[in-house]
Amino acid sequence: MILEVIATTLSDAIQAEEVGADRIELVTGIAEGGLTPSYALIESVCTATTIPVNVMIRPHSTSFCYDSYDMRTIIKDIQICKQLGANGIVFGALTAEGKIDEISLQQVLEEAGQLDVTFHRAFDTAADQEEALEILMKYKQISRVLTSGGKQAAPDATIELQALVEKSRDSHIEILAGSGLTLINTDSFLSKVNVKELHFGSGVRKHSSFTNPIDQKKVKSIKKIMMYHT
Repeated sequence: MILEVIATTLSDAIQAEEVGADRIELVTGIAEGGLTPSYALIESVCTATTIPVNVMIRPHSTSFCYDSYDMRTIIKDIQICKQLGANGIVFGALTAEGKIDEISLQQVLEEAGQLDVTFHRAFDTAADQEEALEILMKYKQISRVLTSGGKQAAPDATIELQALVEKSRDSHIEILAGSGLTLINTDSFLSKVNVKELHFGSGVRKHSSFTNPIDQKKVKSIKKIMMYHT
């Protein structure tokens, strides 16, 4: 199983890797749901770590709808990520009607090239998740969908998440479950949802807060639980 940990600083990334994180989601502006980090931070994390670093590509927190001006920024950010050694990008776009914005998505995928691509939790605000997943499965470049099953916390959406796992089973897309996962609920969650990848943010921080550093003991313990369910 793959453990992805959110990092907002170089220290976060190094500490997460030290205790077994398999992949970093690098973001800034976590209070706004995650925004694109600075180029200096991307470069320093990619240089200092050996595990894959996937960078959030999100120019603003206003919505998941992007106009042509936003897309200029998004494309430039992806170009810089490639230059700085990022493993992949984390991106999501919707239309005003809550459908997958395929026009923006196609532009992003064309620029991304060989980068690993995660479609992020914009998916959770889609009008119809099953329809959204069907659309995303058309794009071979997309490796996974980060989702909490349409609810605030993944542990509250085990039925919905398992349904998404079943729907994507024969495709190239993995369901990356995230939001609300903690050391306390991970074992129960994995007994109900057969995902191969988990995403942790505040759940691996001291006092479960992004204002505090990574709690390495929590990461180690979660890794052990995941190994048991492998």
